[in-house]
Amino acid sequence: MPLPVVAAVLLAAFLHAAWNAVAHAIADRLIGFALIGAAATAGGAVLTLVVGAPAPASWPYLAVSAALHVGYSLLLLRSYELGEFGQAYPLARGTSPWLVAIGAAAFAHETLTPPRLAGVAVISVGLASLVFAGRLTRADVPAIGAALLTGVTIAAYTTVDGLGVRHAGGALGYAAWLFIAEGAVIPLMAVAARREKLWVQARPHLAAGLAGGVASIIAYGLVLWAQTRGALAPIAALRETSVIIGAIIGALVFRERFGRWRIVATVLVAGGVALINV
Repeated sequence: MPLPVVAAVLLAAFLHAAWNAVAHAIADRLIGFALIGAAATAGGAVLTLVVGAPAPASWPYLAVSAALHVGYSLLLLRSYELGEFGQAYPLARGTSPWLVAIGAAAFAHETLTPPRLAGVAVISVGLASLVFAGRLTRADVPAIGAALLTGVTIAAYTTVDGLGVRHAGGALGYAAWLFIAEGAVIPLMAVAARREKLWVQARPHLAAGLAGGVASIIAYGLVLWAQTRGALAPIAALRETSVIIGAIIGALVFRERFGRWRIVATVLVAGGVALINV
């Protein structure tokens, strides 16, 4: 991948870990995700004023992607209700690279070279190690299940968007309408659930939630742009370095244990990133 694409994806990885940390830090998960969604919707609306609409050929992909993003957000919300950030975030992100590789090969006719295929595998092993290094109990099963399903939706929308943005004629127009279509759903759910209490409950978290929403817009916009410049599976794998950033945030902000196995996982991910750039 060209250096600008690598830099954009790494910045997106940092911003993605940051907004997820914000979503986890807001104890009222519905409020947190509603604020993030509201910021995404507003950002998409602003973008439509300065960029053209995506080409008609991309609209079917947009519709499917919006539905997948809503499912992803609801599953991620549930994952953060059930599990710790250091467990839910890496597992959700770590299940997607292999699935994206399969989807890219099946639908975008991309062929992974042996080194890149090995890189995706090594990254997947490293990310899985971040979660499964510790001892799991029956109580962990619901959180792990929700996180795994979140990872499936990540793989699905990554593949759909990788195809859709190539039919759109430009990443920004596609991103703008995607943010509008998927961003408004959870805020509307919050309005229906909380009614007149919504503003009082949301006000203490307004700044953090909206900042998280802005970070999510920039992060995914960068990924969509990168997908117009390179192959889907290597970009998806490189993006998953956000898990390493998430592990650091978990240790420093949420006081979760980093430990020897997470250091090993970091080395595996770094080695996988090197392989996909061979």
